Amino acid sequence: MEIAVLTAGGTKPKMSSTRTILVILGFLSTLALIALIAVAVTQNQPLPKNIKYGIVLDAGSSHTNLYVYEWPAEKENDTGVVQQVEVCKVEGPGISGYSHDTEKAGPSLAQCLQQAKEVIPSAQHKETPVYLGATAGMRLLRRQNESAADEVLSSVGDTLRSAPFNFQGARIITGEEEGAYGWITINYLLGNFKQSGWKKFLYTLTSVSETSGALDLGGASTQITFVSKDLSSESPENQLYFRLYGKDYQVYTHSFLCYGKDQALQQKLARDLQTVENSSLPDPCFHKGYERTITISDFFKNPCTSDKKKQLPFSQLYIKGEGDYQKCRESIQKLFDKSNCPFSSCSFNGIYLPPLQGDFGAFSAFYFVMNFLNLTSEPNPLALNKVTSTIESFCARPWQEVKTAYHHIKEKYLSEYCFSGAYILSLLENGYEFTENNWQRIHFLGKIGSSDAGWTLGYMLNLTNMIPAEEPARPPLSHGSYVGLMVLCSLVLVSVLLFAWLLFHKPKCLQKGIV
Repeated sequence: MEIAVLTAGGTKPKMSSTRTILVILGFLSTLALIALIAVAVTQNQPLPKNIKYGIVLDAGSSHTNLYVYEWPAEKENDTGVVQQVEVCKVEGPGISGYSHDTEKAGPSLAQCLQQAKEVIPSAQHKETPVYLGATAGMRLLRRQNESAADEVLSSVGDTLRSAPFNFQGARIITGEEEGAYGWITINYLLGNFKQSGWKKFLYTLTSVSETSGALDLGGASTQITFVSKDLSSESPENQLYFRLYGKDYQVYTHSFLCYGKDQALQQKLARDLQTVENSSLPDPCFHKGYERTITISDFFKNPCTSDKKKQLPFSQLYIKGEGDYQKCRESIQKLFDKSNCPFSSCSFNGIYLPPLQGDFGAFSAFYFVMNFLNLTSEPNPLALNKVTSTIESFCARPWQEVKTAYHHIKEKYLSEYCFSGAYILSLLENGYEFTENNWQRIHFLGKIGSSDAGWTLGYMLNLTNMIPAEEPARPPLSHGSYVGLMVLCSLVLVSVLLFAWLLFHKPKCLQKGIV
């Protein structure tokens, strides 16, 4: 009995020693965990921001917008890092509207340039590039009066040079450039160009990533741009090739000058004038009760209507609205000549168009008109018959009722929403041959994140070389992911070691005494 007591008593030092070792191991493991977390937090603290800025002026046919973009300098070649931080609408007409007073074109930009100066830190003014791209309005002016177009560009160039920014040029961009830059913008903002890390791994497994096509509608032109797997060499002028982030893109694009919503209306009216018998013209594309007067001599000065110039026995035309959507569609459809196609497939006017593929982002006036008609607020795109019935109902409303309901909108713009809605449907259905089956692949886009959908961002990305042809070399994991994985692995390792020690060095505190 004494021996048993002595044996049991002899286990106490061993139990005490085991507990001490466990406490020490626990303390060291906790210390290691705290140290690793401290390293992760310290290494992951954001560095002081080094922000760069860029300015692009979109000199459209009806107005000019100034956009300010910013991006972190250290992530210049990443996709989706450029953000729009300011937009300013220039007061007055587009710069092409100053063709008879060209010296005023430049000064019209002064207020928005001042706004940009206030947004961008003064220390960075000199290094901030500023670009001006003029679109279809100036393309038309150059056709009509090349010297006036040059003088307008000279005026805006002088104003931009006098600003404290790094002036990079003011020029008229082609319709194909406008289409391509719009396509780059929406796919850059949607993150379609580049996969990295786990996204890249998943992409190699599924290969389902697609780009979105771009549908752009302005006042004087419209563009369609998309990647086509069936793009043939029939019409090389409509083909563009890009290599972005290590991937090749074969892109179809075409710009239809004179088919923006404003010039399309002028074309329709010019066609209507060919059969008019007196100075009164009933027009189904305007609301019943609406009236407008047009001066004939000014009307045919437009390059989009000059080929239909006709001697008329009256100097003014009086338009009277009828508000008849079906008649309006019939009138608009005559603008799209589908009688001749020298290629395997065409849109209209004998222009090559490969089969439509994928989703499309429709922006600029496509979005503005559809948004006004409350056709963009649903989470999923509306069916074509719903869109058609909404526009038809709007056109049928009397002008006085519409004017009262939307009294905050200028009459000139308000009066044309019926035509614009009908024209958009005609362009998409009759021109590009979207159908009920693929209509819901069109997404009307105003903004993507904080940035406006449009060509300006793509223009700046291209000119600043912020989209590399090859994907920059980088480790598969970010620094934060690497540190996090190191912490996790360390915890697993400590746990395994502790479990192993307990397994192979089991305390003998429960050992029975020897009798």
